Amino acid sequence: MKNRWTFVDTPAKLAKAEKSIRAAPVIAFDTEYDSFRYFREKLCLLQIQTEERTWLIDPLAAGLDLSFLGDVLIDPEILKIFHAGDNDIRILKRDYAFGFRNIFDTHRAASLLGFRLLSLSTLLETHLGVTLEKKMQRSRWDLRPLSEEQLDYAALDTAHLTDLYRKLDAELHEKGLEKEAKRLFVGMTAVVWRPRVLDRSAHRNIARYAQLTSVQKERLRLLYRWRFGKAEEINRACFMLLSDSQLIGLARLENASLQKIAGPGLLSAEGANRFGPEILNLLTE
Repeated sequence: MKNRWTFVDTPAKLAKAEKSIRAAPVIAFDTEYDSFRYFREKLCLLQIQTEERTWLIDPLAAGLDLSFLGDVLIDPEILKIFHAGDNDIRILKRDYAFGFRNIFDTHRAASLLGFRLLSLSTLLETHLGVTLEKKMQRSRWDLRPLSEEQLDYAALDTAHLTDLYRKLDAELHEKGLEKEAKRLFVGMTAVVWRPRVLDRSAHRNIARYAQLTSVQKERLRLLYRWRFGKAEEINRACFMLLSDSQLIGLARLENASLQKIAGPGLLSAEGANRFGPEILNLLTE
């Protein structure tokens, strides 16, 4: 794929990509986002396949105006092909307020046709005889520069999507399921991103909760609520801010002080410096 993709991280490259994408009657669309390390999923890459090539657009690059994609995604004359595109659509709506019309989702189509194994790699192998290596799901898409290996991998997600669409679309018509499929696809365009909501009793499910005293349980409740709010504020995964075991250790701490909360198994020196006073206030309420 390395000769068929272009990494788009400058306005000049984006202008070429826009011209190609606007002219295409069919595009295959995918994204890479990080939902592991961030509280709120971080969009890291857009993969858009035209007949000409795959455009790998960097939404983190400075100075890129991606608003033209709103015209493309809402255009009823341009077919947009996704695979399990619900979250892609949610995140693009959240970040850019894009609307969507005329989409085809290969995951939904295959499910409607009765296939049980619905991963992209399985469907490509079954329908096209294409073997897709999927080894970089945990790749750091949020870091720059991206490696050529990462970009090759990302481009593969859309490289065969149009051919898969043609196979599945033909089967839908053969079985008289095209109207039902269209109803499903229209439903997908209505999905919206919703923020995470604090589960106020979830702290009770943390291991060793039952072993805490009533005072320690209350501390844990406050710490759990604080962690959720702080993780949302700085957009960092909760577990990366404080692990459950650290919450338990802090809840058990007696006569807490800034020195004590930086002890073994508790806060790191960096964490104590950054969040120590806030946590100390909770523990001494």
